[in-house]
Amino acid sequence: MRNRVLTSLSALVLMIVPAAGQATNKAKPAPAVKRAWTLQRTPDGQPDLQGVWTNNTVTPLQRPKDLAGKEFYTEAELAEVQKQQRERLDLDEQEGEPAANHSGVAGAAAENVHYDHAQFGLDWLQSKVAWNRRTSLIVGPEGTIPPLTPGARDRLATRAAKEKGHEFDGPENRPLGARCITMARVGPPLLPARYNSNLQIVQSPGYVAIQSEEIHDVRIIPLDGRPHLAKNIRQWMGDSVGRWEGDTLVIDTTNFTDLSPFPGAQNLHVIERLTRTDGDTIRYQFTVEDPGMWTKPWSGEVLIAKMSGQIYEYACHEANYGLENTLRGARVAEAAAAAKKGSK
Repeated sequence: MRNRVLTSLSALVLMIVPAAGQATNKAKPAPAVKRAWTLQRTPDGQPDLQGVWTNNTVTPLQRPKDLAGKEFYTEAELAEVQKQQRERLDLDEQEGEPAANHSGVAGAAAENVHYDHAQFGLDWLQSKVAWNRRTSLIVGPEGTIPPLTPGARDRLATRAAKEKGHEFDGPENRPLGARCITMARVGPPLLPARYNSNLQIVQSPGYVAIQSEEIHDVRIIPLDGRPHLAKNIRQWMGDSVGRWEGDTLVIDTTNFTDLSPFPGAQNLHVIERLTRTDGDTIRYQFTVEDPGMWTKPWSGEVLIAKMSGQIYEYACHEANYGLENTLRGARVAEAAAAAKKGSK
């Protein structure tokens, strides 16, 4: 009887196991087939770059000295950078922002440490980051801005000597950013900001408009082949004209002032290239040249990532107490110095 039972159980197992195996195989979903991305176009046939984007990144503009000659991180090294940034954010949220480490990758510059960016949701990692393996935005073996020409060094030294002792005389003596006139990183070239590093692109027949969230500046770029403005007309963000080279938007900008975006550059010329590589990414490349400023042109690249939501008004002038307090503090210090001198 026992043998018959075992025989029957064995037969039942043999019947069940293949059936279960077959059922398991049928339950496995087929590997998902990734759809090929198709570049969308505007009604007039332009590659569609529209939307809200961010170029937020922890990658520095210039390559840190301890990474000289190393243009790209390995995947493992990038993972370590991301880990360091998460640890920095944890510390920032608990104790305020720490200073940069020796490589300049994590933390803040010394002049920014007193700000508690995380308290106001302004830390890099509290926003979407366009990660990449570059060790600097500037491309090439050096990864740094080239040396100044002798003429540029003399020109900047003369300007600095003239301004020395007058840095706080009035609003006109303060940097353009402190006066809420323009931010150098709005450019062009369009560089990542410390926070609010977002932008919106809008297209219409014959034009592309790029609005930066900080400080809500808009560049309206014509695509009709017009020439640049006359050389004697200078503008904070220069004079931009654009064209399409295949599916890449090429923007050529001249006619900058010598105050922005690179103080002292008198004949700045910037070429930008925007190429949408997939639904969530634009590759942004730029080349900067001014033979009277640098010994050679220099180029950079940063990824721009698609965001959900919208950009917001950056009301720089609203209650701009920083500028007011800076100048008031200078007057108080002058009065104190005068009183001390008079008491002697």
